[in-house]
Amino acid sequence: MTEKALRLGTRRSKLAMAQSGQVADAVSQVTGRPVELVEITTYGDTSREHLAQIGGTGVFVAALRDALLRGEVDFAVHSLKDLPTAQHEGLVVAAIPEREDPRDVVVARDARKLTDLPRGARIGTGAPRRMAQLNAYARTHGMEIETVPIRGNVDTRVGYVRSGELDAVVLAAAGLNRVGRIDEVTDFLSVDTVLPAPGQGALAIECAADNAALIAALAELDDPFTRAAVTAERSLLAALEAGCSAPVGALADLLADGQIVKEMRLRGVVGTTDGSTLVQLSTTGPVPETHEAALALGRELATEMLAQGAAGLMGERAQ
Repeated sequence: MTEKALRLGTRRSKLAMAQSGQVADAVSQVTGRPVELVEITTYGDTSREHLAQIGGTGVFVAALRDALLRGEVDFAVHSLKDLPTAQHEGLVVAAIPEREDPRDVVVARDARKLTDLPRGARIGTGAPRRMAQLNAYARTHGMEIETVPIRGNVDTRVGYVRSGELDAVVLAAAGLNRVGRIDEVTDFLSVDTVLPAPGQGALAIECAADNAALIAALAELDDPFTRAAVTAERSLLAALEAGCSAPVGALADLLADGQIVKEMRLRGVVGTTDGSTLVQLSTTGPVPETHEAALALGRELATEMLAQGAAGLMGERAQ
């Protein structure tokens, strides 16, 4: 007899369905059970307001978590950067698979790179974090750009460029890769130019905290280096008391000597959206071997950034 299918809760967007489908295949392989996708509409999907206006924090995950707690689905897949930093009672992130490319990318008219955009170029993005760093880069390099707040899925955002309404849009490389559209990228932005959102490119697989068998099965998909990195990044975000729509960028990466991983470096940035002021710092330490060590790395850098005035640059604080 075929075992009962596991129910995977996912948002309905093309990107969410693509990444959930990939996770479903992986979960089927490790459990030997079929996985069916259960589509759930979240507030963030139906609201037309900009993320900064609706708060950003948790707007794409609350409905999925409610479905988990009601037992309507067995586990859910989230883009980690959308997940609030606080642990949700009754739920556990059972796996964080290996991270996709965390960088931001440009899709521009005439296959232009960021540095080739015309004077006065209009660049669309939904993230205050991107606005802050793009505008700071433009100020430093004598460029004249206008950052334009936009919402919508990949089709909608790229459509603004195709129609000529915008000269370029900035998106996450991971999202375009997962929907098979990475060939539309005209420029990959160095993390020295734009630090990604904490957790960008990573997925979180969440399930009920009391389902020990499922937690154990899903844990086989966990990548310890990715988990350590995103834990440090999200610890920084939490210590800054900033929501996922705040202008905060963070990236933890591993520093290796040949094939031997030596240390983890955590970089963070906070800025005003006009790019006039940025606080950008980094710290380096041993590769965290425990959850607590990764949390400590993030808190350490946040303390330094707050001492440099980061709190006054974030605008709306997380509730």
